[in-house]
Amino acid sequence: MTAYPNLEQALKYYFGYDNFRPGQRQIIEGAMQNRDLMVVMPTGGGKSLCFQLPALMKPGVMVVVSPLIALMQDQVESLRKNGVAATFLNSSLNQYKTRSREQALLGGKVKLLYLAPERLLSERFLPFLDLLHHQVSISAFAIDEAHCVSEWGHDFRPEYRQLKLLRSRFPNVPVFAFTATATNRVRDDIISQLQLKQPCIHIASFNRQNLYYEVRQKGKSTYGEIVSLIRENEGSGIIYCLTRKQVEEIAFKLQHDKISALPYHAGLSDEERSQNQTRFIRDDVRIMVATIAFGMGINKPDVRFVIHYSLPRNLESYYQESGRAGRDGEPSRCTLFFNYGDVKTIEWSINQKTEEQEQLIAKQQLRQMIDYAEGTVCRRTIQLGYFGEYFPGNCNNCDNCCYPQPVEDWSIEAMKFLSCVARCKERFGMSHTIDILRGSKNKKVTQYKHNELSTYGIGKDRTVDEWRMLGRSLLHQGLLEQTNDGYSVLKLNALSWEVMRRQRTVSVAIPVKPKVPELKQNAKAAAADMLMYKLRSLRKELADAQSVPPYVIFPDSTLRLMAQVQPQTRDDFGKLSGVGSHKLSQYGDRFLAEIRLYRQEQGLSISQGKFTPGNNSPSSTELQTLQLYQQGLSIREIATQRNLRPTTIVRHLCDLIEKNQSVDINQLVSKEKQQKILQVLESLGDISLTPIKEYLGDSYSFDDIRLVRGKWRRQKH
Repeated sequence: MTAYPNLEQALKYYFGYDNFRPGQRQIIEGAMQNRDLMVVMPTGGGKSLCFQLPALMKPGVMVVVSPLIALMQDQVESLRKNGVAATFLNSSLNQYKTRSREQALLGGKVKLLYLAPERLLSERFLPFLDLLHHQVSISAFAIDEAHCVSEWGHDFRPEYRQLKLLRSRFPNVPVFAFTATATNRVRDDIISQLQLKQPCIHIASFNRQNLYYEVRQKGKSTYGEIVSLIRENEGSGIIYCLTRKQVEEIAFKLQHDKISALPYHAGLSDEERSQNQTRFIRDDVRIMVATIAFGMGINKPDVRFVIHYSLPRNLESYYQESGRAGRDGEPSRCTLFFNYGDVKTIEWSINQKTEEQEQLIAKQQLRQMIDYAEGTVCRRTIQLGYFGEYFPGNCNNCDNCCYPQPVEDWSIEAMKFLSCVARCKERFGMSHTIDILRGSKNKKVTQYKHNELSTYGIGKDRTVDEWRMLGRSLLHQGLLEQTNDGYSVLKLNALSWEVMRRQRTVSVAIPVKPKVPELKQNAKAAAADMLMYKLRSLRKELADAQSVPPYVIFPDSTLRLMAQVQPQTRDDFGKLSGVGSHKLSQYGDRFLAEIRLYRQEQGLSISQGKFTPGNNSPSSTELQTLQLYQQGLSIREIATQRNLRPTTIVRHLCDLIEKNQSVDINQLVSKEKQQKILQVLESLGDISLTPIKEYLGDSYSFDDIRLVRGKWRRQKH
């Protein structure tokens, strides 16, 4: 395999990271060799970087297929903040902006293009792709959320099936398939449907080590527990509910309890959903209460906890929804509240399906979900086993490993339960069986004269929930069966009779109220830490000014490093993980000033090194450019004399203007243009040049904008 020694350098330059996460380098090397890729990498594993970095290192444009507008806009914004030329085309753009972006693509000024599958496959757009490939070349097609291709995936989308057309239309362009969740069956289906040619297959571990998983019994105290979880855990959180009504009720209660929360469900208008999502992403509110309609379109890495107020329909959905916590690798919590009322609601929904096969699959998936909720072994063992990955248990980061439930011998109760099923001639479900055991006098019991059975009333000493817990446990242990005809009638089998003949004992794990473990690593990052609080406040201020989410400026992990290391020079600041060259240039001075001010307030030493706020000295190369400029040479003449590119000379002049050196900008950009550019900068903030250029139009060059931005930054400081 070819070695690529410059990959780490490119990683640091563009994204600010010193090292790749597990698996990333091998995937990127495969991409650099123009191999087809099939990558299964869980949320938080860094799959986006696996196609973004090759896009920057290969000639041409990489076309990224993404299913949601919000997701593609978010990724493009994050890339632009790293100085990467990325754009998207979707229905949110007017005709002028669409045409402007298409011209930029054909002019070779863009490295990554994000599209929805519907636009990519449209009759109007395919000829544009042909032209783009002819003029600039398409380096690869990256299919994000590739599980949407498969009917066996949890989020199948028919339009994704048509992506196989790319292989016949662009036979020599590699196709990269990326997904966060896929069973073996789904993975094989993706390879087949996209017609991948001998793909380089990479399956990362599904083990999200930073997530703490727990299941709690859902009851009258659940809302109080949710409030406690919110107050005990820092940062943003998502609460998932089964119905719109539950979403509205919980959001209203939280607001009443002075917790900033917003609802999100299909019953809200598109505008209201979009506004609520934006406010959550930008940290204007802490909590989003939502149906499962929320989540796929967000790329928020600093969600610290996900609470499921209702049972998900299957393990794959639960893995993905809970996995929206801790995408930045920081410790986070996933809590599931479970009761049988939710099971009944989902069962009713499943029974509305017209296809019998669909019903059977859905019921099997629900059973697996219940197994997870009631399981007494390591939560990761159950989760990872679903995806075909063996995990030995003892993860030390789930409730069952940290606080194992006591196991009791319930053989006598099991004999009573199974005997009651037998005496009812195996014709009834669990609720009716429990009614008989507890001596209920309801109409159905008396109608069938089941109040005359010998098992009537022999289970009054146990609650309904305890009997139901036993019944489910018998089903999961294979000691009892249940019909799949929608009526869930209980049936005995050979093992049932062994229990009743005292040939087999029955043990049941008894749920206990879980202790809430302290996430010690989180405590170090508490907002009570004064410097961390100051850095967060500065980040929010910058993000609001630029209308972007705070994590786009810097992730929490980088802020935490700033607070720990407290760098005082640009060189030291640039060494922090998450600080690339573009962000060092854009934000370095502001954050360094905040750190130095904090150290001054605390009476700590302040370095007299390279960085002094408000007094940036020009570098030696910038001074050479300044000397020649003051002699009257043009930009092109200076570039020729110094054997440098004109764009490098322009950057020198921009930095010299920003550092308050004597450069007459009026000789470089007309006053009229300066005025217009300054207006746009005041409106849009200190964002990347591409959207500013798109806003101003073709009569303004990137050099014009750079130079005026230097003047604007100087005025701001």
